[in-house]
Amino acid sequence: MPELSLQDIDQISRDVTRQEISFSHLADELTDHLCCDVEHEMMRGLSFQEAYNIVRQKMGSRRLKEIQEETLFAVDTKYRKMKTTMKISAITGTILLGFASLFKIMHWPGAGIMLTFGALVLAFIFMPSALGVLWKETHSGKRLFLFISAFLTATFFIAGVVFKIQHWPGSSVGMLIAAACGILFFIPALLALKMKEQENKTKRAIYILGTAGLILYVLGFFFKLQHWPLSSMLLMTGLAVIFFVAFPWYVSATWKEENNVSPKFFFMVIGSLAIVIPSLLINLNLSRNYDGGYYMHQWEQQALFKYRQAENRMLMLGCHDSIAAPLLAEINVKTGELLRVINDIETGMVAESEGEPGNPAIITHQVKETVAGPEIQFSQLQNPFHTVPYLNFLMEGTSSRNDLNRALKDYSDYLTQLIPGNETEKYQKLLDPSVYLPAADPEKERISLMVALHRLELLKNSILAVESYAFAAVANR
Repeated sequence: MPELSLQDIDQISRDVTRQEISFSHLADELTDHLCCDVEHEMMRGLSFQEAYNIVRQKMGSRRLKEIQEETLFAVDTKYRKMKTTMKISAITGTILLGFASLFKIMHWPGAGIMLTFGALVLAFIFMPSALGVLWKETHSGKRLFLFISAFLTATFFIAGVVFKIQHWPGSSVGMLIAAACGILFFIPALLALKMKEQENKTKRAIYILGTAGLILYVLGFFFKLQHWPLSSMLLMTGLAVIFFVAFPWYVSATWKEENNVSPKFFFMVIGSLAIVIPSLLINLNLSRNYDGGYYMHQWEQQALFKYRQAENRMLMLGCHDSIAAPLLAEINVKTGELLRVINDIETGMVAESEGEPGNPAIITHQVKETVAGPEIQFSQLQNPFHTVPYLNFLMEGTSSRNDLNRALKDYSDYLTQLIPGNETEKYQKLLDPSVYLPAADPEKERISLMVALHRLELLKNSILAVESYAFAAVANR
C-alpha cells in the first residue's frame, strides 16, 4: 500500500488547520482520516496530488466544518442552544421583515410594528447568537475582531435602516456608524484574513481591488441614503470595479487554477450577475421615482401659481371702477415686487446647489423665463437635495431671510393701511414667514434644496391668495 511522505501529511494537516477545526483532537482525527482516503486512492496508481484532489472533491469545501458542527451539536449543550436560537431568530426576523416590506408597499396597517420587531430580533437575538456560534466553532483570536466588527456593522445598519423607514430621529447617526465600522474595521479585517489564507499573488491583487470597489459601493450607498452629492458616481464606480474588473479577473484566475470547475462555481457567477444587475436597475428606477415624487409636488404648485396669477389678472382687468381699478393695479405691483424677492432667493439657491462651494453656477437651463415669471425646471437640477442653500439663504439671520421677512412685513403693512378694520386678520397668518420656514437646528435638521423650494412655492401661492382677497375687499368696498 502506498505511504504518504512527511511533506504530504504536512500539506493535509495545514489544509485542515485552515478550516479552523477548534474541537479538541478532532483536527488530528480528520487529518488521519484524510491520509487514509488519499492512500486508498493512490493504490490505483495515482500521484499524491491527483489522489488528494479526488478526495477533496468528494469531501466538498465545507465537509470538515460540517463534521465539527455536528460533533459540537452532539456533545455541547450550550452550542446546541445557541445554534437553535440562531436558526429560529434568523428565520423569524427574515419573515417579519419580508412581510413588513409587503405591508409597507401596500400601505397596510401593522408594517411599522413588524419592521421594528423583525429588526430587534435580528439585531439583538440573531446577531449575538451568531457571534457566539462563530466563536465556539473557531476559537480564533485573530477572527474575534472580524466577528465583533461585523456584529457592530450589521447591528447599526439594521437600526439605521429601520429608523430611516420609520422617520425616527437618529437614523443618520446609525447609518454613519455602520458605514464607518464597515469601511474602517470590518472590510479591512476581512481583507487581512483573506490575504493570510491566500498564497496566490494574483488572487491577492484581486482581493485588494475588490475591497476598493466594495468600499466605494458602501460609501455610495450611504451617500444615496443621505441624499449627498457624488452618490451615483461612487455607486457606479464601485460596481464597475467589482463586476467589470475584479469579478472577471477572479473568474479567469479560478478557471486556470482549477482542473475541474464545479457547478457551484457557475451558479455563483451567474447568480451574482442575476442578482446585482437587476438590483442596480431597480435602485436607479426607485431613485428616479423618489425624485419624481418631489417633482410632482413642485409641478402642482407651479400649475396652481399660474392659475391663481391668471385669475387675479382677470379680476384686475375686469374692474372698471375709476376708484378701485388704480388700487387693484397698485396691489398687483406690490405683489409683483414681493414675488420677485422670493424668485431671487430661489434662483440664488439653485445657483449655489449647481455650482462649487463658494462659486455659484451660472444659471441657464435650470430656470426658465415664462409669462408667469421665472420657472424652475426641477428635473434639470443636478443636486436637488443639496442642504447648504437652505442654510445660506433661508435660515434665521441670513441676509436673504431678513430681506424676505422685511418684504412680507411691508406688504402686510401696506394691505393693513389699504383695508382697515378686522378684515386683515384673515390673511395675516398667510404672510407669516415662520409658517413656511419654521426655526430649524442646523446641527440636527438638514433641509434639502427641494424641500426649501417647495416651501417657497407654497408661500408664493399664499401671497396670490392674499392678493385675490385684497382685490375682492377693495372692489366690494
